[in-house]
Amino acid sequence: MAEYEADFIIVGAGSAGCVLADRLSESGRYQVLLLEAGGDDRPHRRTGQHYSALNIHIPAGFTRVYRDRAFNWNYMSEPEPGLDNRSISLPRGKILGGSSSINGMIYARGLPLDFDGWRQLGLEGWAYEDVLPLFRKSEDHRGGGDGAYHGEGGPLTTDRARITHPVADALIAAFDESGRRRTDDMNGPQPEGANYTPITSRNGLRQSTAAAFLRRAEKRANLRIVKNAFSEAVLFEGRRAAGVRFRQGGVTRHATARREVILAAGAINSPQLLQLSGIGPAALLRGHGIDVVQDSPEVGENLQDHFSITTRNRLRKGSPSFNTQSRGLPLLAQMARYFTARTGMLTLGGALVTGYIRSRLELDEPDCQLFSSPATADIERTLAGPAMVMETEPGMTLSIYKSRPVARGHVRIGSADPAVPPAVLHNYLDNDADRRTAVDSLRMTRDVLSQPSLAPYVDHQVAPSASLQSDDELLGFARQVGSTAFHECGSVAMGAHDSAPLTGTLEVRGVTGLRVADASAMPRIVSGNTNAATIMIAEKASEMILAAHKG
Repeated sequence: MAEYEADFIIVGAGSAGCVLADRLSESGRYQVLLLEAGGDDRPHRRTGQHYSALNIHIPAGFTRVYRDRAFNWNYMSEPEPGLDNRSISLPRGKILGGSSSINGMIYARGLPLDFDGWRQLGLEGWAYEDVLPLFRKSEDHRGGGDGAYHGEGGPLTTDRARITHPVADALIAAFDESGRRRTDDMNGPQPEGANYTPITSRNGLRQSTAAAFLRRAEKRANLRIVKNAFSEAVLFEGRRAAGVRFRQGGVTRHATARREVILAAGAINSPQLLQLSGIGPAALLRGHGIDVVQDSPEVGENLQDHFSITTRNRLRKGSPSFNTQSRGLPLLAQMARYFTARTGMLTLGGALVTGYIRSRLELDEPDCQLFSSPATADIERTLAGPAMVMETEPGMTLSIYKSRPVARGHVRIGSADPAVPPAVLHNYLDNDADRRTAVDSLRMTRDVLSQPSLAPYVDHQVAPSASLQSDDELLGFARQVGSTAFHECGSVAMGAHDSAPLTGTLEVRGVTGLRVADASAMPRIVSGNTNAATIMIAEKASEMILAAHKG
């Protein structure tokens, strides 16, 4: 007998799940159950989750929590053939707010062409003109720009970075000098170019989807949130999803869904849960002794991610840099500035400067996204510990990735035991097009660094060193240092073709009462950070679900 019963069961209280819980419960008409494998995102002295959880809410604290096992699944990829067989660390949020509680907070929706491309795949209702109102619905925008592209009064506050910096100003000017433009609003009518980064922040505090959507919903009598609930399988009555089996505190529990089960567990966990539940490639499932409910060969395939290459650049002695402000008395001054005025270095998210740019000027449209801050990590100390450690000398990071990579990977269970992590492989740099852009983007960084505006600040590029000049040498550097941009998506993709795992309404093909509404549903990766688009998908899913059950 089920211990829990609701109209809708949502698996995963992450970037999408918190939105779904809010929107599906706000009318008061439906009972909603939200299952989250992790714990609360707020400090609790009783559980010892106090100072570490504070770092979730201080924007710059992401450098201390994005690999913290208390808040993170801490997956590792399989050895990546295109990266000299390196395994890549894959942080994914395991906490209320999911990855939106540990990410760099960058609010980049993607380019309009991304969503128009979804429509060209036959997905009605997913063109840019269709999804723009959903982006606006979520948003309470405070960063200026064209009001036709931004919302006011929505749950999610977006803002410009609350700090400026002379090196950042010079870098933005250098992109303009190199012919790659600057933009006033990367989520507005002219998105191409560099500028200060828009972030999900409210009054200097992180705006995760837990803070933005779940806080206002959690007091509703018709919403029940169950934390530390590790979902093991979707339960079926015939071909209808009837509930979820999960473990909590070592005890197996069951929940019944009167209407629908909605997976919002993310691009790694959602395909894993489907496969464990009997939906996926039949041969894979049978090989692990799992009864096949629906043979769906593409569940877990089509995994996409942005492959990020980070360059480290030494600034001239005496140049302003966060490196020197991240220790000693300067750090104490920054802390005082933050706690008294909510400004300064601690309000910084994953990058101070970002933008959509062209790796080669002759291209017809932007093909890359850049990220930069006047800071550089001490690589050895950072890799050896749980948090990022800054170098002592002044430096600037400039990272770049191809916005629409060709590489496709997979997520595949390696066991019928839900506690065994799935095998995740991205196949980074497995094709000529992605390799070409990796080399071009590194040459582009050198071009930008050589512009007049940066001359007073930049001394030299540390990595890749000036000795690396040929295409093969630069590609070798990319293979050695490149890594995930934390943007996994597409592993349970919607599509108009019969073999696609999901329909255009996010319903799982071949069964009823089951949808997937998270980043895994993207048929093609968007050009920018995936969090904004994931929130949009959850907004659209909520509208479609409510419409389906109206009356």
